[in-house]
Amino acid sequence: MEPIMAIVTGCLYASAIYMMLRRSIVKLVIGLMLLSNAANLLIFTSAGMTRGAPPLIPLGAMQPDGIIADPLPQALILTAIVIAFGVLAFAVVLIHRAYNIIHTDNLDEMKDTDT
Repeated sequence: MEPIMAIVTGCLYASAIYMMLRRSIVKLVIGLMLLSNAANLLIFTSAGMTRGAPPLIPLGAMQPDGIIADPLPQALILTAIVIAFGVLAFAVVLIHRAYNIIHTDNLDEMKDTDT
């Protein structure tokens, strides 16, 4: 399963870089979100993919029963997803406001400060 996840992660990184090199601000934000998802998938894959129980210790036990999943990468990825969603929401509002004022999403045309 890890080789498939490595290929998917590489494809996400490649498509993110491709989208970030376009001259549209919308495509730039889409590329940044793809880059964030690729980084999350990389962390998830590098933590090891095990078919284990959730990381819970039964009541009265000193250690978990059997193989468990590592909870730290899951917590990091969940935090990164929430932060990325907040950044995406802010970026969408900012792009919408800029488009209403400038009437373009081309980054080259946004360099003009006369608007």
